[in-house]
Amino acid sequence: MAAPMLRLGFPGRRWALTWLDGGSRHRSGSQTGPTSNWARRQSSVAQPSLHTAQKPRKGEHKWAAVVGLEIHAQISSNSKLFSGAQVCFAAPPNSLVSYFDASLPGTLPVLNRRCVEAAVMTGLALNCHINKKSLFDRKHYFYSDLPAGYQITQQRLPIAANGHLTYCIYLGKKPSQVTTKTVRIKQIQLEQDSGKSLHDDLRSQTLIDLNRAGIGLLEVVLEPDLCCGEEAALAVRELQLILQALGTSQANMAEGQLRVDANISVHHPGEPLGVRTEVKNLNSLRFLAKAIDYEIQRQITELENGGEILNETRSFDYKLGCTMPMRDKEGKQDYRFMPEPNLPPLVLYDDTSLPRGADSQQVINIDQLRDMLPELPSATRERLVQQYGMLPEHSFALLNEVGLLEFFQNVIKETRTEPKKVTNWVLNTFLCYLKQQNLAVSESPVTPSALAELLNLLDRKAISSSAAKQVFEELWKGEGKTAAQIVSEQQLELMQDQEALEKLCQTTIDGHPQVSPAALKHTHCQSGHLQREASTGLSDVVQPLLPAFTTRYLLSPH
Repeated sequence: MAAPMLRLGFPGRRWALTWLDGGSRHRSGSQTGPTSNWARRQSSVAQPSLHTAQKPRKGEHKWAAVVGLEIHAQISSNSKLFSGAQVCFAAPPNSLVSYFDASLPGTLPVLNRRCVEAAVMTGLALNCHINKKSLFDRKHYFYSDLPAGYQITQQRLPIAANGHLTYCIYLGKKPSQVTTKTVRIKQIQLEQDSGKSLHDDLRSQTLIDLNRAGIGLLEVVLEPDLCCGEEAALAVRELQLILQALGTSQANMAEGQLRVDANISVHHPGEPLGVRTEVKNLNSLRFLAKAIDYEIQRQITELENGGEILNETRSFDYKLGCTMPMRDKEGKQDYRFMPEPNLPPLVLYDDTSLPRGADSQQVINIDQLRDMLPELPSATRERLVQQYGMLPEHSFALLNEVGLLEFFQNVIKETRTEPKKVTNWVLNTFLCYLKQQNLAVSESPVTPSALAELLNLLDRKAISSSAAKQVFEELWKGEGKTAAQIVSEQQLELMQDQEALEKLCQTTIDGHPQVSPAALKHTHCQSGHLQREASTGLSDVVQPLLPAFTTRYLLSPH
């Protein structure tokens, strides 16, 4: 079945939840076959010269896009992959460089056990086959921040292969319409990171910082099973959450701990795949989606105008919102892969193959690492829905913000309020305040205990909902006051004495004789609540007082 016309752009929503037009989205997972059906809603691309593709007229050809990703995740370890040099972000330039990192003659690599364990755990979490024997290779190329002139990687036989990653997409306008998609994982390999080139335009020179050189990387190679920027961003976001849950990588894209290279091509369904381009070093989910969507549209426009696509490497200019050529790849670069002579094969064991009497510090047991795997994000979301009865989209929101799930669970432990109300306060009030001031959960002036105390006051009808929001606003100021102190100081308690409330209402009316009795058709207290029916002639004196009554003097129905 031919795919519908591709419509390109970038949806303005959080990437943990993507909203699409109604209808299902399917595609076959074949690496060599055509891309299957999809439907999507997006805005126009950044360049004004490239417009969103319109619905094709009868007889016109349609386009399908194919996207594959190479994801580089920095391993969370105290030292580098093959040396004892410390790993620390933002350290002074060239302050964390060992002799081996600088490639001084006579230095030899020593494999970091922590990095191997991280690779195995990641492979297991991504449903990969773990190779009990893997090999290291040298990949030769010249660059100024690669002192040895080669990178140690795993080209021939990686540590893990043949896995898959499942991620979720929301369909239609209703967030309850969710579907899952799967992208295949070709392999996961261990390799060294390179140094960093710092370009000084003022002095027209480039400086080299080798602090990053030799840091352990996990390269996760995804098969070309994706068809657009939003699918790529969602898949990478799910991988990011998995790595953070495992503790194998902090995966902080802002610090360069997760970088993505995207391979993109377009073709007519039923025809061979087109020439691909590679967009390098995308360090933001938003930029990843925009770069892929732009590049797809650029290739379609180029082909429809009679041009051809070059096999080249491109970069994404986030200011202009477009990709720019870096270097062509028409002449295939020869990396001259060769076995790493200074590293023997990496041998792993499981319970059945573990040598009798083997030192646990000298071997790595795959089954032991499998038993150590924590709860993964997909299982956590399912548990939240079942345990607390929350909506699926709320479980996504709690996991999407670092530390928010832990904050929520701590509030739950200290309050008697039902979980749905806690969820509402955490997502609609607490998270809103965080976003307004661009704060992380760890930087919040309101602690889980403080919010739990406020919710307890609200739960036992000591204050009204509007008063609770006033108390939260005071708590956010971070003055060290408790919710109970704020309620007492500002006299926000609900009145429990119905007679006192009726007297207060009568005193208010008596104090404003200029108000005609006909202005109020009906004012009374019933079931402990102040109720009124006002005519259009209600005076400006009484009406402003009524919200105050509901905040400070509304009786509890109990």
